[in-house]
Amino acid sequence: MKRFILSVIALVVLAFTTQVYAQKNPMVGGAAMYTSKDIVDNAVNSKDHTTLVAAVKAAGLVSTLKGEGPFTVFAPTNAAFDKLPAGTVATLLKPESKDMLVKILTYHVVAGKMDSKTIAAAIKKGKGKAELTTVSGGKLWAWMKGNKLVLKDQKGGMSTVTIADVMQKNGVIHVIDTVLMP
Repeated sequence: MKRFILSVIALVVLAFTTQVYAQKNPMVGGAAMYTSKDIVDNAVNSKDHTTLVAAVKAAGLVSTLKGEGPFTVFAPTNAAFDKLPAGTVATLLKPESKDMLVKILTYHVVAGKMDSKTIAAAIKKGKGKAELTTVSGGKLWAWMKGNKLVLKDQKGGMSTVTIADVMQKNGVIHVIDTVLMP
C-alpha cells in the first residue's frame, strides 16, 4: 500500500512539473515575465501584483529583491490581498506598520531557487509533504492536491500556486491565490 501511495504521489508530481515547467516567459497579470529581468522588474509589469509591489516598496525591500539572490517568491495576487479583512492592507502600508509588513512579505520568500521540480523532489522526499523555511524564519508546508501545489502557513491558512516556475534573473516566482501569514 505504501508503495502504491508513493507511486501515485510521484505521478502527480510528474504531471505538475511537466504542466508548468514547459512555460517559458509565461504571462502574469497581462505581461510576459522575462528570465533576463529580476523579480522586481518583472513584478512591476503585472497588473495582478500592484498591491504586492506597493507593499514591497513600503517595506523597503525593493533593493533586496533586486539583489543577486537567488530567491523563491510565493507572490500573492491583488485578489489574494483582497481576501484579507477590510482595512488590513491600508494599515500594513502605513510607516508605523513597516516591521509587520516586512515580516509578512519575507514569510513569502525562501532562500534559493526552488522551481517546481525542486519542490516536487522535496515533497517526494518528505513522503507527500515538504517543510520550507522562509527568509523571516517561519515555516511553510507544501504538498500536492491533484495537480496543484498547495501551501499551508503557520496559522493554518492555505494557498494554491496558480502559476508556477516564473523564472527570473535572480530566482523564481510562484503566483499564489492567498496571502500567507506568519
